[in-house]
Amino acid sequence: MKKHLKSFFIVAGFILCYFLPLKQINLSGPLFESLALVKWYAREHVLLCLVPAFFIAGAISIFVSQASVIKYFGAKANKFLAYSVASISGTILAVCSCTVLPLFSGIYKRGAGIGPATAFLYSGPAINILAIIMTARVLGWELGVARGVGAIVFSVIIGLLMHLIFIKEERNKDSAADLIVEEVKEDRSLLQNGLYFASMVAFLVFANWAKPQSGETGLWSLVFSMKWYLSGFLLLSLSAMMMKWFKKDELKGWVSASISFAHQILPLLLIGVIVAGVLLGRPGEEGLIPSWVIAKAVGGNSLLSNFFASIVGAFMYFATLTEVPILQGLIGSGMGKGPALALLLAGPALSLPNMLVIRGVLGTKKTAVYVSLVVIMATISGIIFGVMVG
Repeated sequence: MKKHLKSFFIVAGFILCYFLPLKQINLSGPLFESLALVKWYAREHVLLCLVPAFFIAGAISIFVSQASVIKYFGAKANKFLAYSVASISGTILAVCSCTVLPLFSGIYKRGAGIGPATAFLYSGPAINILAIIMTARVLGWELGVARGVGAIVFSVIIGLLMHLIFIKEERNKDSAADLIVEEVKEDRSLLQNGLYFASMVAFLVFANWAKPQSGETGLWSLVFSMKWYLSGFLLLSLSAMMMKWFKKDELKGWVSASISFAHQILPLLLIGVIVAGVLLGRPGEEGLIPSWVIAKAVGGNSLLSNFFASIVGAFMYFATLTEVPILQGLIGSGMGKGPALALLLAGPALSLPNMLVIRGVLGTKKTAVYVSLVVIMATISGIIFGVMVG
């Protein structure tokens, strides 16, 4: 009953935000900017972006065996495979910086090396597929690509550095402490599962295909003119796959998991949008915090601005996706692209609550090294990205 009630309030809240009569509201200043930003998000980023992404995340949580991911992290596992799996785990698990902690703890305590374990710890929330999609959709493809690629490279480098720094302890670990992984019988072939996931991702891509600039021709324009035909074909294909390959109980579990993602994320996202609008306004508009304050702290591409953005990101708690509207407001208020990437690479993967739990698993020394590596690498990446795009 509570779940249905929550769904009702979420749907009702979305409809209210979608049809907000801003022209009839006699307001101005930060409150108006907040409402305007909420309406824009409801219209542009929920139905065709977030809803399909929730279903992808729900499918991942139901149909991708967690055991098939973590079995590659053991001490005797192939190192190339271990780091490869760890570095892309975020796209499979779609978790936040706090949700990943029990998984990390279990993996590490059951025998995973500190290298693959910390690569997994960073990658899990850093390349959350929902967040990557939203970053590219809202903040631009440059930041979206830089965040995705940067997070994968980060996770491998951080894992390798943690392994090298604590190599003596790693060598003393019981080499027999491999992960125990249960064999899971798959009801569908790898090809069937691949087609199923590929169709959902392709629908998300084509349904959100951006309108080309005026006068632009070529493949981009051709795809845009056919986007709804392609999206419709993919939906029909998905429907056929679901009827033929999936059991009724599996589909119910998929829908339930997708709704759970929506329950977890949408209210927090709404709060993030409201706070971003009040404090920072919309791009080009002022909120409570004047743009010159932001520009002075994180404007440009200096070492200090990138380091400041990394530190703030590391200690703040970003619920899944809330960093996107907050950063949108910061960029509109004068934040540089370099510091924006620095915050994106440090923020979602770390937070003060996250650090406290990691310390309980790894100890103070290893936690301090891990956090320092994230902050330093985020700062350097921000500077490099700022030079490249600026």
